[in-house]
Amino acid sequence: MTSDVTGVDLEGLLGQALRTMDGEARWTADSDEMWCRVAPLSGARREQGWKLHLSATAASAAAVLGKALEVLLREDSGFKFARSLEQVSALNSRATPRGSSGKFLTVYPRSDADAARLARDLHRATAGLAGPRILSDQPYAAHSLVHYRYGSFVGRRRLSDDGLMVWFIEDPDGNPVEDRRTGRYSPPSWAVSPFPASVPAPPRPAPTAQDAAGGPVVLGGRFAVREAIRHTNKGGVYRGSDVRTGDLVVIKEARPHVEADASGRDVRDWLRTEARTLEKLRGTGLAPEPLALFEHGGHLFLAQDEVPGVTLRTWVAEHFRDAGADRYRADALAQVARLVDLVAAAHAHGCVLRDFTPGNIMVRPDGELRLIDLELAVLDDATALPTRVGTPGFSAPERLADAPVRPTADYYSLGATACFVLAGKVPHLLPDEPAGRPPEQRLAAWLAACTRPLGLPSGLAELVLGLMKDDPAERWDPARAREALGGAHLVRPGSRTAHRAARDDEALDPVAGIVDHLVDSMTPADDRRLWPVSTTAGESDPCTVQQGAAGVLAVLTRYGELTGDARLPGLISTAGRWIADRTDPRSAPRPGLHFGGRGTAWALYEAGRAVDDRRLTDHALALALAPQQVTPHHDITHGTAGSGLAALHLWHRTGDPRFAELAVDAADRLTAAVQRDATAVSWPVPGQADPAEAGSSEAGKRYLGFAHGLAGIGCFLLAASAVSRRPEHRELAVAAGEHLLAEAVLVGEAAQWPAQASDLPTAPYWCHGSAGIGTFLVRLWQATGDDRFGDLARRSTHAVMERASRAALTQCHGLAGNGDFLLDMADATGDPVYRAMAADLARIVLGERAHRNGHVVFPNEYGDVSTGWSDGSAGILAFLVRLRHNGSRHWTVQVPG
Repeated sequence: MTSDVTGVDLEGLLGQALRTMDGEARWTADSDEMWCRVAPLSGARREQGWKLHLSATAASAAAVLGKALEVLLREDSGFKFARSLEQVSALNSRATPRGSSGKFLTVYPRSDADAARLARDLHRATAGLAGPRILSDQPYAAHSLVHYRYGSFVGRRRLSDDGLMVWFIEDPDGNPVEDRRTGRYSPPSWAVSPFPASVPAPPRPAPTAQDAAGGPVVLGGRFAVREAIRHTNKGGVYRGSDVRTGDLVVIKEARPHVEADASGRDVRDWLRTEARTLEKLRGTGLAPEPLALFEHGGHLFLAQDEVPGVTLRTWVAEHFRDAGADRYRADALAQVARLVDLVAAAHAHGCVLRDFTPGNIMVRPDGELRLIDLELAVLDDATALPTRVGTPGFSAPERLADAPVRPTADYYSLGATACFVLAGKVPHLLPDEPAGRPPEQRLAAWLAACTRPLGLPSGLAELVLGLMKDDPAERWDPARAREALGGAHLVRPGSRTAHRAARDDEALDPVAGIVDHLVDSMTPADDRRLWPVSTTAGESDPCTVQQGAAGVLAVLTRYGELTGDARLPGLISTAGRWIADRTDPRSAPRPGLHFGGRGTAWALYEAGRAVDDRRLTDHALALALAPQQVTPHHDITHGTAGSGLAALHLWHRTGDPRFAELAVDAADRLTAAVQRDATAVSWPVPGQADPAEAGSSEAGKRYLGFAHGLAGIGCFLLAASAVSRRPEHRELAVAAGEHLLAEAVLVGEAAQWPAQASDLPTAPYWCHGSAGIGTFLVRLWQATGDDRFGDLARRSTHAVMERASRAALTQCHGLAGNGDFLLDMADATGDPVYRAMAADLARIVLGERAHRNGHVVFPNEYGDVSTGWSDGSAGILAFLVRLRHNGSRHWTVQVPG
């Protein structure tokens, strides 16, 4: 939605208020990209307590700030506020996480008494002004902009038992407790509220909501809520029933002031638009039938009949998983034809969709398609609400710039949705900087790279490219798309009649471009992070393999040894010392390979050897030999198997018997911890080691994959058995392999596995799926000669290749890790077909690269640029370097045959 913000300067309002109230001598202010922070010159701030939040909209922010300053500048409690109206709009966006949405202004009271008094005064001062409810907090009173919660006042963080950084507070005994920031008010049980009993706005319906009599919540006097489909900042979507007729319904909610612009429009206006669109399409069979538009508790709701089936996004994932690649390809063609007809029919009824995506299309049990979530649809150009809201990858570029409404934008979305159905993905093409290769050219290169693995004939690639042309005037319309479909014939994946990957730009060597990016983005003066990483999925220790400096250092060390790049010895020494300065062997390092101290030690030792830096190697050995924190985890990433694998590597490198002893001890502990039943061995995920942590949702799960489960543990035990010479270690590794044989799901030529026994098969990645399990099975085949393990490893390569066009690019959940498995297969079997497969994956990876000022970068699963091992450039570089130069795989130990 267009924020339509004015030129109001919020920081200027602060300066004016300070001058007016003679506050410049009492207050100090500083700003960053998001916040303006204001602190009294006298008095220290508490570390935790009851804090206040005020909400506002882009239209009301200036007034809210002005009224709040009249109260706050007479007090001595620090506060912060969003520094611009653009930031206010971002806080109120429909996409903002529910735990942080709406928090325009935060106050840090000096005492509980101050908190209660300030809440009262701020409530009175801002009464009648507009702002959304803050979902993580308790409102001070009904319809108040003032909210409160108990939490941290300062940036105190610690590593959780999962190895991720979390905010924390302390309980009355001084124990750390995670300061959870969710979309629900949940104060600690020991925190006594100083506020008077409030009168909160009526509660939102929830999956288990009941009225006072114990029955389901009934909205609008007519619609009984059964369960929530999803909750977002803009409101929930619920399944329910019409109490008058018994018919199944879907109820959509719009919260006041979310996505509000300076003119006062918000998501409620979009829900009203959807209601008008459904009324226009009533009886056409293109969309749900509208039932009622009504208010409840100040929120707006739209009830419509429920369309049975699943979204197209879900259909693509589940049908590909269940039908197998060959059958899916034929069914995908029929589905694309239905999509073309659906867009044509909508346009014939005067409806421009503006958000045609796989998530907004339902596939009925009979295969027919229906449009849903039509809040952005337009029936009349003159009444179209302006918006930049859209779905990246599916919305036409001019749509995201709020260009005038044109059907040609829907053609682009049709092409992207067809691409998603055919390939399982639309590539995330980050913009080149400076702008260079046209997006149309880059998309063509990616589709060409996918052609051989996917079996996509040229006619379908041309259809997608025709619909998604950069120039809206040149895009194919549905009629031309339908003609192209009539002549399309599928070819078998790997067929030599399929197109080879186009070489769209060879001026910049991609491997060199990745290395340049890693070299130039290192910031040794930054005390927090040596290389930039994405924190969308959480932030880990800055020194570890998973997401920290050790992962990047290991890859650059290997690259420097292979190429003799003159820039790298100094960089490796600097990076190694940065890590050494922040890892203390005396502080009980965390266990595990990817999240733990021994993985870091592995990288430091190799770096020190490469540059002949005795300080680094000595520090690495001390870190690796240091007593670790006690862990209940057994796996490679966080636990005993990962620590043992690193010890094995260092024993092979140094010959120091202490490392052999550590590896054997790890194998003994895993042997003692194994759980056996009549048919299987397993190491369940434990509960949290730290009693102060909340209970883990992972506790008790019996994962099969490499990162967190059976395959990784078995792989370590197999390698350890060659050192320990104890038959129980090898027998346990073989038993793990037998269990994986039993759990394999064979679909066509492909072997897949569930994340846990008896689940549905998961994606074939290193973390949980076929690539990681195949990594273990091929080694087990080499060690035992048992062809059952080798056969499943070979079948795993089919699972990897069938999903090639659908995957992310990275090591943990993507093509880099899958490609490393294929290279393992090439090394183990000597069959060049696996190296050719790996090369095909590399072409797909490179098809999504972006050029940034001479650097090469890639999007991770969330569309961010990251340098890390698991989700970024370092892991991708490791695969590409190995493909180019051969050599062993990172973080593995060769098992003697």
